[in-house]
Amino acid sequence: MSNTIIKLEDISKQYRLGVVGTGTLSHDLNRFFAKIRGKEDPTRKVGVRNKLDTVDGQYVWALRDINLEVGEGQVLGIVGKNGAGKSTLLKLLSRVTAPTTGTIKVKGRIASLLEVGTGFHPELTGKENVYLNGAILGMTKREIDSKYEEIIEFSGVKKYAETPVKRYSSGMYVRLAFAVAAHLEPEILIIDEVLAVGDADFQKKAIGKMQSVSRSGRTVLFVSHNLTAVEQLCTTGILMQNGTITMEGNVHEITTAYKKQSVNENDLKRSGTRLIEFQEYQMTNMDGKKIDEVFLGDDFMVSTVARANEPIDYTDLSLDIRNDSNEFVGHITNADDLFEIKKVDKGGVIKVSVTVKNISLAPGTYYISIWLGNNYGTMDYIENCMRFNIKQGDKYILRPYPFDKRAKIVLQSKWNFK
Repeated sequence: MSNTIIKLEDISKQYRLGVVGTGTLSHDLNRFFAKIRGKEDPTRKVGVRNKLDTVDGQYVWALRDINLEVGEGQVLGIVGKNGAGKSTLLKLLSRVTAPTTGTIKVKGRIASLLEVGTGFHPELTGKENVYLNGAILGMTKREIDSKYEEIIEFSGVKKYAETPVKRYSSGMYVRLAFAVAAHLEPEILIIDEVLAVGDADFQKKAIGKMQSVSRSGRTVLFVSHNLTAVEQLCTTGILMQNGTITMEGNVHEITTAYKKQSVNENDLKRSGTRLIEFQEYQMTNMDGKKIDEVFLGDDFMVSTVARANEPIDYTDLSLDIRNDSNEFVGHITNADDLFEIKKVDKGGVIKVSVTVKNISLAPGTYYISIWLGNNYGTMDYIENCMRFNIKQGDKYILRPYPFDKRAKIVLQSKWNFK
């Protein structure tokens, strides 16, 4: 890759589980001196060998054989399930920890926001921490002076700039830390999931600032479970799984692959008494064919089969619809349509389907959760068990909108001009 600013070659990171060291200071010193003299570890058990020449213990590879090049000005989204290795990768790039094997080459200064309060001294004031972080990044006092007012204004903590940051809320920490990292003009900006701590307005400001940073030619690495934000900000992406990069390419291809990976029957959150429980569920078109995408303005059906483990006097069935930021955007229940589900004998099976008409949610990715219950509580609830995409079709023509601002609901309208 031309103008490569970050290059990782055969990077692996191993952590030891449990107690680190031999258990005594004398044994640890003996191991250290033996190692620098090139001698065998005196604490190693006879017959025990492993790649890293350690005493017995359990190890886990957080990263394995990572090879990656990031170009100057590239905005890279990093997605994957919890435990995939995303945060470990960013910590290696930020030099918080060192790789077990492999080499990392970086050109330029890195500003990282990996967790709440990273790089802040709790006893120092907000203002003092701005100057401390700037100095760590290699900025001169004059450079920090020129940016200080802009940083404080953006963070929204101007009133508390002379207050020790140990008294800040987590949201205030994040706002100030992000403002420092983004405004002190590092060549590389690394942001982990911490932006989720901020409120919705600040997240929008942060995304806008990162877009501005990327347009100025600086490089951004962004980890988030908010796929809408990843797609909005990033141009390319990588998908990580079990400590490896499984896919690299266009950000929309990456997020689509991750969404398909994320609905796993074994990982679904399920709750309730199970007096009656779902046996089957599916989303279909009006011809009964199973689908996972619809066009804006179309109709579709959700069909369910449930079995009663005890006699049930009555139950309601509800569908919740959430977007890929897990925001609740729609709700459908039989009670609203005056449709009743009554008297189910023990062992009895009910089949209920509902037609969702003229879907008016903005194009994107959505999840359906299903619920069975009544006034006495939840009997069965399966969260985000059906994933589907809404695409723009012929019924609605949505043209590009200024500032990437689009509501979640597309309203039907009729215009007249005289």
